[in-house]
Amino acid sequence: MSDLGLLARQIVYTNRTFWRNPASAFFTFVFPLLFLVIFTTLLGNGEVPIGTAVIKTSTYYVAAQGAFGLISACFTNIALVIVFARDGGVLKRMRGTPLPPWVFLTARVVHATLIALILVAITVAFGAVFYDASVPTGAALGQFVATLLVGAACFSALGLAVSGLIPNADAGPPIVNAIILPLLFLSGVFIPFDNNTPTWVEVVGNVFPVRHLVDAMRDSYLGFTDSFAWSDLGVMAIWAVVGVAVATRTFRWEPSR
Repeated sequence: MSDLGLLARQIVYTNRTFWRNPASAFFTFVFPLLFLVIFTTLLGNGEVPIGTAVIKTSTYYVAAQGAFGLISACFTNIALVIVFARDGGVLKRMRGTPLPPWVFLTARVVHATLIALILVAITVAFGAVFYDASVPTGAALGQFVATLLVGAACFSALGLAVSGLIPNADAGPPIVNAIILPLLFLSGVFIPFDNNTPTWVEVVGNVFPVRHLVDAMRDSYLGFTDSFAWSDLGVMAIWAVVGVAVATRTFRWEPSR
């Protein structure tokens, strides 16, 4: 069988294992919608200033929680699944099979990307149906899709990189959460920024890819085609390269002794 045939089969297998864990699949898809409803309810469905524009709070959170869903699917899930598979001996056994390592890892990334696209589509549809949020069309749709693909590549690479730095499965969840949760708050995923936001929050947030994913998704999703910053995609691409470089050096197939 060709490598492409192996890749296709491995993607199917990875997808099946994901759906055979209904609890994990359920919360992966529900959390973004849950946060969308919670924050819109708590903060009220008023208006949020974005530069010189003003948008509905619910519309802001559709884009922000779509970004959160992508990060969950491509960063959090990949990092934790790899760590648990490594500690359970699954990766070691997989390494001993004829399956090329790149096929296994690529299938994991492709699967995470597909889950992220489905999750974002559900979030957009939920926002359109229940909050009358707009749907990207025309040039904005192209920018939106480009943002999703670059973001998925970036956070998948970072998920693989972080998995190699986590010593064991017990340390996986706290380390991953300690990395991503502060960045979510520093990037405006949960609380919109305004003129009172401390400067250091803006500075720190701009260093990491989460803020750039949120900004690019928001601008493309809301149809801000004139102000769409391709530099945001560039920053995520740089972080993707960093993730691949780190993963190449730190990724382990066997558990720590």
